[in-house]
Amino acid sequence: MDVSSARKGCGHARVIGFDYVMMVMTAKRAARAKAKDKRDDFRRKSMAALQDANVPFLIGGSYVVEAYAGVSRRSKDFDLYVRPHHVDAAIEALARAGYKTEKTFPHWLAKAGRGREYIDLIFRAGNGLCEVDDSWFERARDDELLGLEVKLCAPEEMIWMKGYIMERERFDGGDIAHILQSCAEKLDWRHLVHRFGPDWRVLLSHLVLFGYIYPSEHGRIPAAIMDDLISRLRKDAPIAGPERVCRGTLLSRKQYLLDVQERGFRDARLEDRVHMDDKDIAHWTRAIAKEEKARRTE
Repeated sequence: MDVSSARKGCGHARVIGFDYVMMVMTAKRAARAKAKDKRDDFRRKSMAALQDANVPFLIGGSYVVEAYAGVSRRSKDFDLYVRPHHVDAAIEALARAGYKTEKTFPHWLAKAGRGREYIDLIFRAGNGLCEVDDSWFERARDDELLGLEVKLCAPEEMIWMKGYIMERERFDGGDIAHILQSCAEKLDWRHLVHRFGPDWRVLLSHLVLFGYIYPSEHGRIPAAIMDDLISRLRKDAPIAGPERVCRGTLLSRKQYLLDVQERGFRDARLEDRVHMDDKDIAHWTRAIAKEEKARRTE
């Protein structure tokens, strides 16, 4: 074979190779588009089933982070927030629509799904705090999603809910920082401080971290809010008495088990303000190993 023929052969091979790559890429795009259409259809039918049953709900999670902060990420999760006394009605409505339903964790979460698609019905945080109450709905923002009129969780409630998520494998501080960076001036700061209540240190920690992440932006946090929280910090005295409390379990269900199981600290999740009891804590703890195994096989 002469050089000219060899060059022609190589050129032909390159064309075939390029065509094959383009064919594979086109097929993958088509598959992703089909999966998205299927997921969108599932979500629209889920919301429509709740609306038809007159079950009020709010949209939260990654969709709201994108709406408020412009941070987009691929997520299979679709979080709908409902009042605790509407959970059973939501489950019944979705079961009638052909969904498989369960109260995964009776103190905060139910799930409904069909095939590989599912939605989370959230009525509290996993630590037993942040209960969805009337104020969530009074402060919700109107939106349209998949042709339906819906309401979004307010950014203050999302910051409150996400503020406690400090697991080893998941830290939602990034979402909080992006929400603050995008709409700090629009927040109802007094309401936000009120939401955290006795856990104001958690809010302060995120505000301090925001100033570290965005050195040029920390002035967007109202000075009166920072002064108030820092003043509390200066005046705060150690809790008197023989009993030692670990509030770390309100931030991570795993990382502080040593403290409450072996080091004599009282679990803050057993305080009256927290909607958890010993049974809930045991159930929530047993799920750790199962979920870690699921993540390893993903």
